[in-house]
Order: sequence, then C-alpha cells, then structure tokens
Amino acid sequence: MKLRIVPARAGLEWVKLGTRTFWRQPLALAALFFMTMAAMSIATMVPLVGPALALALLPSATLAMMVAAAEASEGRFPTPALLLVAFRTGKQRLRAMLTLGAIYAVGFLGLVGVSALIDGGTFANVYLGGQRLTPETAAEPAFQYAMWAAMLLYVPLSLLFWHAPGLVHWHGVPPVKSLFFSLVACWRNWRAFLAFGFTWFGVFMAAGIVISVASTLLTLVGLPPMMAGSIMVAAAMMLAAMFLTSVVYTFRDCFEAPYAPGSAGMTDRLDGPDGPVA
Repeated sequence: MKLRIVPARAGLEWVKLGTRTFWRQPLALAALFFMTMAAMSIATMVPLVGPALALALLPSATLAMMVAAAEASEGRFPTPALLLVAFRTGKQRLRAMLTLGAIYAVGFLGLVGVSALIDGGTFANVYLGGQRLTPETAAEPAFQYAMWAAMLLYVPLSLLFWHAPGLVHWHGVPPVKSLFFSLVACWRNWRAFLAFGFTWFGVFMAAGIVISVASTLLTLVGLPPMMAGSIMVAAAMMLAAMFLTSVVYTFRDCFEAPYAPGSAGMTDRLDGPDGPVA
C-alpha cells in the first residue's frame, strides 16, 4: 500500500464525482443512508450502552456508504445488504471493524467528557439527547466554550477515522495502523481536503438557502408547515448521503494498492506533483 499526494484540485473533483455518482442511484443511496441512521437510532434505545453502541456502529455505517458508492460508480445497484458489508468479510476483518468502532466510541465519549469539564455536562446532555436545547442554554458562555472545545477535538478524531474503515476493509490494515495511515493521508493531502471541505460547505450553504426559500414559498401557497418541514429534512438527508458518497473518492485517490474499490472508474486517480509515496 502506498500513500499518494494529490493536488488541491482533487478536492473539487471528489465533490463532483460524489455528486455525479449519487445521482446515478439517488433513491438507493439515500435509502441506504436513511437505514444506517435508523439503525444507529435504534441502537441508542438499548439500555445503558445505547449511545456508545450507536457510536461504535459509525465506522461500519461509513464503510457501507463507501462500498455503495463504489458499486454505483460501476453501474451496479447498491442493495440494502451492503449495510452488513463490514460484518461479512471474514472473522479477522470483522474483529478489526469492531475494534475500530470501540475506539471511535471511546474517543467520542472522551471528547464529550472533556466538554463536561467546562460546563458541567450541559453540552453533553444536549448533544446526547438527554436535555432539550433552549435559547437560554445556548447563550450561556460555558455552554459555548464546551461546544467549541468539542468541535475542535472532533477534528483530529474525524481525521483518524476518515480512511480507517476503507483501509481495514479493502487493504486489510490492522485497526491502529489504519488510524495512523488515515491521519497521515489527510495531513499530507491537506490542500485537497481543504478544498473538499470548503466546496461542500458552499454546497450545503447554497442548498440550505434554496430549500429554506422554497419551503417558505410552499407554506405561503397553502402547504402545511409540517409538510414543508418534512421536505427540508428529506433534502438535508439527501445532501448528507451525497456527501458520504464522495468520501470513497477521497480514499481512492489517497492510497494505491494491488486492489481498490471498483475496477474501472474507481481506479482512475489524480496524480499530484509528488506522485505516489511510500
């Protein structure tokens, strides 16, 4: 396995390819995303360990969307069976994915714990659903400090896990090594990831404005507010599914291996000025 250095323009290409792939199978990919979110929501209902279990499922859910995007990019239909792709690739990789999930849950609960030291646990309770967010709570300085601390701590956590599920699944990399390689790949290709992040931020902002205006207009012409709200939620979920569809392209271009997700379009990569590096 080799790490590849790609140019900044690759970030824009990832967004374009992810959007194009999503619209090849929009209903299937949106439905798969909805099912992953539903599975995690159901997991939170398990007594005592529900929130931690839901967090542990996130790497597997991310992998399911990556595999589904790879399937769609090759013209194949991503079926709901892909939800279990992380658990059907042999005992060794199953253990590796479970280990990744456990590490992610511990890491996330750890950063939430740090935020609790700042505001006494208010942000943690709100985020985990144990307390309703009110304007008064949101305006408290301690709550805001805790929120920003959690967001800053989440950045390195997300970079550690960005490529890790794909490295475990497609390359057979052990869990801890996959976290290290993921962080290094994101760091070495920071220009491309910065372009990727800013582009998606712009897409989400523009889409949010359009959806908000459209919902307001629909309400003015007689559409019930609840239905308009449902349209906004559905559109937001489709955007989130589209974003996750683009993640597989970031993985594809950052690593070179004897085999990779897909066989035709998925193996066409963007070369940077430095080419592949060990």
